[in-house]
Amino acid sequence: MSTGNPPTPPSAPPISVTASANLSVAVRVLCQFTAKRGDLDLRFTPAPSAREGIAGHSVVANRRGRDYQTEVTLEGTHDGLQVRGRADGYDSKTRRVDECKTYRGDLARMPDNHRALHWAQAKMYGAMLCRKHELRELRVALVYFDVDTEHETVVAEDYSAEELQAFFAENCARYATWGRAELEHRQARDRALLALSFPYDFYPAQRQLAETVYRVAALGEHLLAQAPTGVGKTLGTLFPMLKAMGAQKIDRIFYLTAKTTGRQLALDALKALTPPDLKLRVLEITAREKVCKYPDSACHGDSCPLARKFYDRLPGARSAALYRGIMTQKVIGSVATEHGVCPYFLSQELARWSDVIIGDYNYYFDQSAFLYGLAQEQGWRVGVLVDEAHNLIERARRMYSAAIDAETLRRARKESPPLLRSAIQRLSTQFQRIADAQQAAYEIYDVPPKSLLKALDTYISQQSALADQAVLFPEHVQKLFFDALAFNGLAEEFAEHSLFDIAHPEHATFTIRNVVPGPFLKLRFAHTACVVLFSATLSPREFYLDLLGLPDTTRWLDVESPFSADQLDVQLVRHISTRYQHRDDSIAPMVELIVQQFERLPGNYLVFASSFDYLARIAEELDRVAPHIPNRLQVRNMSETERKQFLDGFAPDGRSLALAVLGGAFGEGIDLPGERMIGAFIATLGLPQLNDVSEQMRLRMDQLFDAGYAYTYLYPGLQKVIQAAGRVIRTRNDRGIVYLIDDRFGRREVRKLLPKWWKLKTRAV
Repeated sequence: MSTGNPPTPPSAPPISVTASANLSVAVRVLCQFTAKRGDLDLRFTPAPSAREGIAGHSVVANRRGRDYQTEVTLEGTHDGLQVRGRADGYDSKTRRVDECKTYRGDLARMPDNHRALHWAQAKMYGAMLCRKHELRELRVALVYFDVDTEHETVVAEDYSAEELQAFFAENCARYATWGRAELEHRQARDRALLALSFPYDFYPAQRQLAETVYRVAALGEHLLAQAPTGVGKTLGTLFPMLKAMGAQKIDRIFYLTAKTTGRQLALDALKALTPPDLKLRVLEITAREKVCKYPDSACHGDSCPLARKFYDRLPGARSAALYRGIMTQKVIGSVATEHGVCPYFLSQELARWSDVIIGDYNYYFDQSAFLYGLAQEQGWRVGVLVDEAHNLIERARRMYSAAIDAETLRRARKESPPLLRSAIQRLSTQFQRIADAQQAAYEIYDVPPKSLLKALDTYISQQSALADQAVLFPEHVQKLFFDALAFNGLAEEFAEHSLFDIAHPEHATFTIRNVVPGPFLKLRFAHTACVVLFSATLSPREFYLDLLGLPDTTRWLDVESPFSADQLDVQLVRHISTRYQHRDDSIAPMVELIVQQFERLPGNYLVFASSFDYLARIAEELDRVAPHIPNRLQVRNMSETERKQFLDGFAPDGRSLALAVLGGAFGEGIDLPGERMIGAFIATLGLPQLNDVSEQMRLRMDQLFDAGYAYTYLYPGLQKVIQAAGRVIRTRNDRGIVYLIDDRFGRREVRKLLPKWWKLKTRAV
């Protein structure tokens, strides 16, 4: 098939970009570029939540008189640069403009660069107010509102209109040079993307995927795309989104992954798709703990040398990194070393100027997600690609769950400085009183106890007064504080989407456990130009719509498999039960089956089971009856080096068995084409463990969707099975065999969830 582009839908005509386009910027964005100076300093943390900030602004406004205006829309221009924004408050009678900032902790410890940024914003609003109302002078005030005590601190200065206008002009001029270069980059980028061609032959299934992605991006819709392994999902989603970026004025593309391997695939795809002269800015963002050069230092100039003069060195580092185009973790590390800045916070700054950003799910979907907050602040239209999206449900559940346990409390109390000891002791006493009242080892409650929330509020308020010193506290004191903040925040939004339970097999743990992340994710989806979620396993559609909170208008695409049924021999082994109560009896016949297949067709095979204990027992039996067959075993908490060694055992000419837990590190996201892997034995349906928590989730799913068993057990389990089986056939030339070992695979409700292209054969005893 010839190379080419997905056709443009008639409803989405190309949009041209001209060199005469106006340069426009928000006050906040401009000031962040021009006003930050000196050290990076994170001591004044944590900041109030968005909800606390909104509430604080409301309290301040309600204390003012009838002449007080809030959210005053303003705009101004200088030398072709349009500046826009909204002042927090303006009193026309006293002629005072307010810039309101909420905080917690000791205001005297707020770093100077924070105050400089606040003053810059306030004076920019002041200049625009003077011009709008033809004022000769104006009082400019910073109003600092303590969210814990509701105390206001007002710092005000009087300025003439001329002084404010001079400040306005100076900052506009400093931004304009960079801003115009950015506008030129954007225009050149969009023109180049409109002309971009696919560098390979489109496979029919890949073209179907690419055309659908482009169509939904053009129409501003969302898409669930189920596309089997071998379709080329990474290329088939990135290419049309890049084309839509140029044609539909999408500002940024976020490519979100569940694992590091997904990030590398995206980086490789972008290198293949974009010629060097395109100069597309691609940024890989990585967790702080993976790139921090001084993990024992706090993030401020008095402690970490890479935080010292960070903002003074940033312009040079920023320009050098952006010039490189594709900014991998390695590239950012090199630039950061060259310029003496922190690599993690350099990448955070580069996100403001990058075209495509690749990172983990949490950067967009978490409670305090960096990319989501940045997109809102900048007013971007973003296209979001969610790789291996079947993982998002469980990952999002963890993002919107929180726990406090007795052991953390005990250690925090023991390690805490004298100023905090009494506060932690009072919280611990209340915690223990509630735990002691439990009648069973596991109990579910309608809502978190009010007495617990009151004790948490008191503790958080007292430790917040020392928030700027939080990075100096011992590990468990910090952990308790952030656990408490997360727990308290989720308690404020507690509803039927979550459970509250108390368990103490050894020590008590209080948990707000998210069951349905959809209510939290809805805004994330709504604030996008387009979201495409893709995976080989996204069936049934309703399961993902319900749990992720996607709108009913979300489009569905089930891409036909590029493989034929004769490439994969799928054998149902119904005479062996892998249920927990039958495992003792299952091991011998299962090992006999594995050995027979290996001796009939030697090669590399993966054996999947439901637990490490089960795997160990299978391996022990293999060693007993077939010591001539090499085998290796996945163990708990394998390092990256150990995982690599495990995968290196799949040599093209290898003859061995590898045993792994279904749903673990080797159940998806690994690529072993050709002779590297010729078969798999899947000795489980992958159903989540039957326990108190799972059963409570099942009951809640029944209440909400009338599908408790399917949503809690069946669909998540079969998803793991299909992902594991997908490791066998990776290319159009591969052939292999999969054994599905359990009598339940023969059930009608199970078989209809398996891939349509599989031709199932029942193996005789």
